[in-house]
Amino acid sequence: MAKESKKEVQELTVEQKLKALFQLQTMLSKIDEIKTLRGELPLEVQDLEDEIAGLRTRIDRIKAEIAECKSSVATKRVEIEAAKSAIVKYKDQQDNVRNNREYDFLSKEIEFQTLEIELCEKKIKEFSAQEQERTAEATKSESVLSERKQDLEIKKSELDSIVAETKQEEERLRDKAKELETKIEPRLLQSFKRIRKNSRNGLGLVYVQRDACGGCFNKIPPQRQLDIRSRKKIIVCEYCGRIMIDPELAGIVTEPKEEPKEKSTRSRKKTVAPAAAPAVPEAEL
Repeated sequence: MAKESKKEVQELTVEQKLKALFQLQTMLSKIDEIKTLRGELPLEVQDLEDEIAGLRTRIDRIKAEIAECKSSVATKRVEIEAAKSAIVKYKDQQDNVRNNREYDFLSKEIEFQTLEIELCEKKIKEFSAQEQERTAEATKSESVLSERKQDLEIKKSELDSIVAETKQEEERLRDKAKELETKIEPRLLQSFKRIRKNSRNGLGLVYVQRDACGGCFNKIPPQRQLDIRSRKKIIVCEYCGRIMIDPELAGIVTEPKEEPKEKSTRSRKKTVAPAAAPAVPEAEL
């Protein structure tokens, strides 16, 4: 079967190939119109989904930082309680010292533990401030996340509505396009798709318009126009690389060329009145 299909593709004439390419381009252009109808909605939906994912990651990170601040505050409170207990113990020991050396040592320990309490209280204030700051940031991010979720629902609803309206038509066009692609030889089809991809308007095949290429609008020599009309070989525009097709083959009705009116080179002859004959003097009698 594969050999037979290849044989059929090879047996297609240039005219049939051009017709198939033109029909394929028509289908693909209609699919592009459907995509244009959707506009930027798919990209907007994707951007919103990415932004929502980023906000969620950010909120999780902030919540982890808040939990870490709370843990640090709790640790410092435990350290404060331990330092207070040590101070009480050292003060009790001062009452039972036997010499000044022991008393000075306990006094330094009490002073050290007091400084530790002050440092822990300072750290607690810093951690509490960070916790409040992160909590406010998380609240703001959650508010933005809620707004973006609403925007995403609206955009998805619009996109789903457009897709539902055009889905059947797009599938039908895609099926026809695939069917046409089987009738075109692979090399020609690949070249057509490459040209179409590189062109701004998505046209890989154009017809002659008023002696010019319908894609780049550069003038086409008369002999090349004759080759296009003869449909004996695939002609490509030497400027833009698009495949050329005869307008008549594409079913395009072209406007007749307006021939410039020839200006009359003959100058109008002015009718000049004959000069009056000179008066002859009468003979003297």
